[in-house]
Amino acid sequence: MVEMMENRTWAEIKIGDSASVTRTCRMEDVELFGVATGDLNPTHYNAEQAQSLAHHRKVMAHSLWTGSLLSAVLGNELPGAGTVYRSQSFDFQLPVEVGDTVTVSIIVTEKIEPTDVVFSCKAVNQNGAQVFTGIARVTAPTQKVIQPRTELHEVSLRRRHHVFEDIIERCAPLDPISVAVCHPCDQVSLEGPIEAYKLGLINPILVGPEAKIRSLAAEFGFDLTGLRIIDTQHSHESAEKSVELCRTGQAEALMKGSLHTDEMMHEVASRATGLRTGRRISHVFVMDVPTYPKMLLISDAAINIYPTLEDKVDIAQNAIDLALCMGVVMPKVAILSAVETVYPKINSTIEAAALCKMADRGQITGAILDGPLAFDNAISAEAAKIKKINSPVAGQADILLVPDLEAGNMLAKQLSYLADADAAGIVLGARVPIVLTSRADSAKARLASCAVAVLFAHARRVAGKVAAE
Repeated sequence: MVEMMENRTWAEIKIGDSASVTRTCRMEDVELFGVATGDLNPTHYNAEQAQSLAHHRKVMAHSLWTGSLLSAVLGNELPGAGTVYRSQSFDFQLPVEVGDTVTVSIIVTEKIEPTDVVFSCKAVNQNGAQVFTGIARVTAPTQKVIQPRTELHEVSLRRRHHVFEDIIERCAPLDPISVAVCHPCDQVSLEGPIEAYKLGLINPILVGPEAKIRSLAAEFGFDLTGLRIIDTQHSHESAEKSVELCRTGQAEALMKGSLHTDEMMHEVASRATGLRTGRRISHVFVMDVPTYPKMLLISDAAINIYPTLEDKVDIAQNAIDLALCMGVVMPKVAILSAVETVYPKINSTIEAAALCKMADRGQITGAILDGPLAFDNAISAEAAKIKKINSPVAGQADILLVPDLEAGNMLAKQLSYLADADAAGIVLGARVPIVLTSRADSAKARLASCAVAVLFAHARRVAGKVAAE
């Protein structure tokens, strides 16, 4: 049944008429009020600062959040639709903390010709303690209105991006690593490593036509002081030299510049002079998705087009190793397909089941695997519950292992463009981590890609020392 609202015209209103509204203050209410008003007073968002700055045990609501409940009473109940505020006074006696239940009441004390009404206003909390008193004056409607209550859009808060900031912060105590930057011959590809150098993440070795690099630096105001430049004639030679630096141990990571990815990866994959290992090379997107509560890894979305079951073993292990070096304890790997049951006509479901059994047998280590899982089951505990899926991974995946490159690429880009996600790309399985950047990447994403490479390189250093001992 549709709920109706009926206003009270000036002629209908009598002295002594009253109305009230009761509302429990939630943290979401405080944050939404802060977003709407721009009030950043920390006592409204941080309990410790509320204690130290205002001597209150909990986060306090904005005083005018409580006062704004008067607008709801006046606009919805008395006089209702058509009311226009003229003036309002407040005398605040007690703050409202998150969790308090507030009742705001109004009583008509005066009618002023031709259409104004004066109200006495007060608010009390759940203990009956007075929060505020005040006087409101409004212009009451003269036209009778009876209509369905307006349904507002649902509003939800989304956390700010923080995954990349956390990754970069983890690198603060670590020494910078040497990075061969392959052909940084446009503004974006040169600016990224220079910014990472300024933050102390990397020591870049710029490999490309020196005259062009210096010209770019002069044009855009980049300071090359202290940076090593290896002069090359063209992008192909840049790829050869950059890979050689990594192969000979002069660089601990490789970073793509303005050349095409295939050109650089051709040198990386060379059996004679490249950076191949016994592990299949694969790409991982490190995603910062504001609507997901933690870092999310997606693999493979850029290197292996139609990976075999054998390829997926390495793709999974590469992603797991990356998650571990970034501090994820026992990563949860969701092996994606279109459905969550093994279905012989969908090959990815069979491979998902096989990968899970291989993990049981120790052929994939360091993580909990489950699949096949549809995307909704992998990232939504509610969806998994509805479908009665009993899984240690469903609804809390750290890694999404996609069926093929097409699915992975579309998934990552959908999150970027429809969910406001940021993505940092890195290639693993080679002798060194490889930072793949795109012109569409944000500056923060480029820095995060460097930071991921730093964490991975340091983890390999530690693993190498342990192995040597």
